[in-house]
Amino acid sequence: MTTDQPIRWGIIGPGTIARTFADGIAHSTTGKLEAIATRNPDKPGLAEAFAGARIVRGYEALLVDPLIDAVYIATPHTGHAEWAIKAIRAGKHVLVEKPIALSAYDADAIFHEAKKAGVFAGEAYMYRLHPQTAKLVELIRNRAVGDIRIVRSSFGFNMGTFRPDHRLFANEMAGGGILDVGGYPVSMARLVAGATDGKAFAEPDKVSGAAYLGQSGVDEWASAVLKFPNGIVAEVSCSIMASQDNVLRIIGSEGRIEVKDFWFASGHKGGVGRIDIIKGTETETIEVPEDRWLYSFEVDAAGKAIREGRQEFEAPGMTWADTLGNLRVMDQWRAAVGLEYGVEKASMRTTNIAGGKVEAGNAVPKRQIPGISKPASVVALGFEFFPNFASASLTLDAFYEAGGNLFDTAYVYGGGKTEAIFGDWHTSRNVPREEIVLIGKGAHSPLCYPDMISKQLDQSLERLKTDYVDVYFMHRDNLEVPVGEFVDAMDAEVRRGRIRGIFGGSNWTRERMDEAAAYAQKNGKQQPAALSNNFSLAEMLDPIWAGCVAASNDDWKSWLNARNVPNFAWSSQGRGFFTDRAGRDKRDDEEIVRVWYSDRNFERRDRAIELGQELGRLPIHIALAYVIAQPFPVIPLIGPRTIAELEDSLSALDISLTEDQLKRLAA
Repeated sequence: MTTDQPIRWGIIGPGTIARTFADGIAHSTTGKLEAIATRNPDKPGLAEAFAGARIVRGYEALLVDPLIDAVYIATPHTGHAEWAIKAIRAGKHVLVEKPIALSAYDADAIFHEAKKAGVFAGEAYMYRLHPQTAKLVELIRNRAVGDIRIVRSSFGFNMGTFRPDHRLFANEMAGGGILDVGGYPVSMARLVAGATDGKAFAEPDKVSGAAYLGQSGVDEWASAVLKFPNGIVAEVSCSIMASQDNVLRIIGSEGRIEVKDFWFASGHKGGVGRIDIIKGTETETIEVPEDRWLYSFEVDAAGKAIREGRQEFEAPGMTWADTLGNLRVMDQWRAAVGLEYGVEKASMRTTNIAGGKVEAGNAVPKRQIPGISKPASVVALGFEFFPNFASASLTLDAFYEAGGNLFDTAYVYGGGKTEAIFGDWHTSRNVPREEIVLIGKGAHSPLCYPDMISKQLDQSLERLKTDYVDVYFMHRDNLEVPVGEFVDAMDAEVRRGRIRGIFGGSNWTRERMDEAAAYAQKNGKQQPAALSNNFSLAEMLDPIWAGCVAASNDDWKSWLNARNVPNFAWSSQGRGFFTDRAGRDKRDDEEIVRVWYSDRNFERRDRAIELGQELGRLPIHIALAYVIAQPFPVIPLIGPRTIAELEDSLSALDISLTEDQLKRLAA
């Protein structure tokens, strides 16, 4: 795109904020408003509100319009992620009204799509691009009031009465103050905390929050405290049913800075912004006169990035990392007050993030696992890290749509949350149960006893919303209990039809597995035929958690090869050992150092790096390919926290290592 060619904008959603943004385009130096997409093109006043723009029926029509370069998403919050991703997939640059998504997980999915498509994606906090904000950052960095210690910021207004028909009071529309206006004081506090250290922003290491949830379940007024590593404490608040003074106060060791309505800067149509520096009884007012319209700055900042081939704003605009950090704070704030929107629950979130039906793909290869009648994907998805259904469903959807059908759950993961999430996921998506290979685990320490298997499986199956698992593991072993009692308990569940495949031990020794198999054969029981121990190119030196057992050494390889027992291997990629987090001179991560650091492991890591360079892949991809390529069945359990991490792991599945390469890596 040439530097003199205007960026042709289309707007999705012709509401109040869209009209304001259209004014920004009209007064920008880079943009031109080309079209407005609406589902009701006959609505009175549209032509007048968006003078000179074509009125397009339906959002999809705008996305296929070849005359549109960039799309501004101005729908209600709940439509931001869906339409941003649809626009990106259509090859459009996107600027999304804040919040760009309901959570950091959703926003990360947007940025991942933008990265793959090579387009610009930004979150529209217009004040960040205004000269007044730049001046404020300058004052902080120049220590105008000394060392910054406290930040107080609010954005609150009073709707007067409860209005059940208004989006701000609609839980299913993600109403309330935190997402609508709370992001402004949070983003400013993070900006100030970062500027103090000469950075674009800072992340708090502690977030605590409180809120009043009204009759519709949304936050009508809320406050949070953010504690930053540099000692700054920020107090932020927002409201839709309480008027606040809306003054930014930056309190330092030598005075304070105050800015009224900092997000409005010098005004919508330009004017004079004011920054007060107060020291004792003296007040110095710094005026920031500006003729340009407020929203024109973000239009031009986005336009400049697009023209230069950049995919995100420059600071102090909201970079991708800045947006994700801001949403993580709001995620923590919402979690602290127990605020989950109806649209985030399985009953309403029945499609993927782009609004499409979740359907099985075929990109992930499948294999026949001994003892299981249906084919299973060559990797299994674990997902115990996610806080709720909405966040986990992103990865579950993406894994299934890629062709994955093997899922790893356990009774203890998240106190049962993982099992409940899976149950909600496969039922809300209408995924055929017969297409899924489901792993369950029970009887974890300290309740590692045979009688716990049936009791816990009762609860697990209820949460999983199914009447059986395909694979079952004792989650730990208890050497004080005769192994036959565990075999009897698991065999009983096979006979009841609640285990319809194979069972075995997670973190069991070879000796205990052999003893269990001998007991089963002697007594006419189903033999344990599965293992779930650590297996990796890097050998585990010290157990990650108490009771863990690794199966990576040569003795274990011989045993697995002789018995053809499938090992569902956890931490198969060394928990970061094959990434830049590790290195001979890197000792900050205590777990990585304790568990993996040895000369032999580093030599293997070196060879993985070398082979990766030869194949054009990363060492972590080589590590995963090594596990899958074993001559005996090893099924890695992967635990990605984002779609990007999932796709990165799955990208290793097309690596076919030769026998010589396997020997070279394991030498």
